[in-house]
Amino acid sequence: MTKYVSTRNKKSALYAHEAIIRGLSEDGGLYTPLAMDIHIDPAELLDLTYQQQASRIIGAFFDDYTPAEIEQCTKGAYDEKFDTEEIVPLRKFHGGWLMDLWHGPTSAFKDIALTILPRLLSTAYQKENRDDTIAILTATSGDTGKAALSGFADVPNTAITVFYPEIGVSEIQKLQMQTSTGKNVDVIAVRGNFDDCQRMVKEAVSSPLVLSACRHVTISSANSINIGRLIPQTVYYFHAYTELVKQGVIQCGETVSFAVPTGNFGDILAGYLAYAAGLPISRLITASNSNNVLTDFIRTGTYDARRPFHTTMSPSMDILISSNLERLLFLLSEGDDAYTASLMKQLQEEGSYTISDELRQKIQQRFAAYWTDEEACASEIRRMYEENGILIDPHTAVAVHAMREYQNESGDESPCVVLSTASPYKFSRDVYRSLSGETEHDDLAAMHKLHQLTQVKIPDNLARLHELPIRFRRSIEVQDGMKTIAAKMEELSHD
Repeated sequence: MTKYVSTRNKKSALYAHEAIIRGLSEDGGLYTPLAMDIHIDPAELLDLTYQQQASRIIGAFFDDYTPAEIEQCTKGAYDEKFDTEEIVPLRKFHGGWLMDLWHGPTSAFKDIALTILPRLLSTAYQKENRDDTIAILTATSGDTGKAALSGFADVPNTAITVFYPEIGVSEIQKLQMQTSTGKNVDVIAVRGNFDDCQRMVKEAVSSPLVLSACRHVTISSANSINIGRLIPQTVYYFHAYTELVKQGVIQCGETVSFAVPTGNFGDILAGYLAYAAGLPISRLITASNSNNVLTDFIRTGTYDARRPFHTTMSPSMDILISSNLERLLFLLSEGDDAYTASLMKQLQEEGSYTISDELRQKIQQRFAAYWTDEEACASEIRRMYEENGILIDPHTAVAVHAMREYQNESGDESPCVVLSTASPYKFSRDVYRSLSGETEHDDLAAMHKLHQLTQVKIPDNLARLHELPIRFRRSIEVQDGMKTIAAKMEELSHD
């Protein structure tokens, strides 16, 4: 069976269900397959539904679950909660294809993984015959929060607390979190940025103050640092590929590129895992906004987080510490945990690190990187609508712009799939301004003006937001993070 090891200490090895419960290793490392000896033939997926493909792919990675357990999880996740039977439909536009990942219950791509993660976690819990509470601590730069809150609401033996930056998420995203339902959910704003929120969640795993408060409580995470969140995202890469084969765009075995808007490097790392498992991918195009730390890293081999932090119209990418990059470094250094740990220590202590030329070249063989400023992002939203009649959100616009830059620079004519990660209505104010040139400061009003302008349907969950009561208004200072989490663990603990 596949073992998952810490990127910072290979001796810390667990089976998949154990790694999903744990979330993050105590040494701060991320659980990652020790060896990528998993192979999935896309030709064998052609006649399968999305749910069947998910069962086949997730089951290959999480082979300590039975096929029946995996099938139960996928069927429960990918059902009528999504507003299309296709789950992740493809749309052709001039230059490429959009893969719409936002047809789930919270209108963001995070739903793909966060509708199944609670089921994988509950199944793992049953396999262990446990009776403790699993405390899910989650940092969000916008979309993960609501998707996790929705996925874990009232799931037995779990409690979820989401931390988000008080300034830096869209008003729609904030409202989605503040109006969340469920007796086991909590939402806390942090007077800082996403990196501060993420640092708090990671620190809590080894904080003596927090751990001393945990009695019959196990801390886990719903961020993409949890391998149970990451692996389900590999499925839609395979799905898009098989759809292109079935449409006659490519022959099975020919390569495809993917353009991915990314901040924490999770979504694009899922693409790399799909490639490593056998999917013919020519390039993974890393698309960043003005917080272009990943672009600089992939081009130069130096990761330097010591730079201004920009608040942009694509807030889910407003990140300077890209956690999942650690997994790529571990995999491409052939499982060199000591080297990976040393790089992460440098990043924590000095704010930067530089990888070897050999490792940089390995990364550049598979990854290209581009970034988009605010003006170009707005122009891409407008261009997409005017030329294709397609409404896209700012994150998707960043990826479309990166795709065009890559195609112009490389001359690569292979099909390119852009991951469209959120409904444009989650960012109505910026999308409306990009199309009309007019400023509407109220997000709900902007949503309806955008609908009047385009006649594109507003997802039901967003259309009803104004009717829901706000439940969560609490905010804390960054330095109060461990004290706040410890108090939460104390509240959940029982002797």
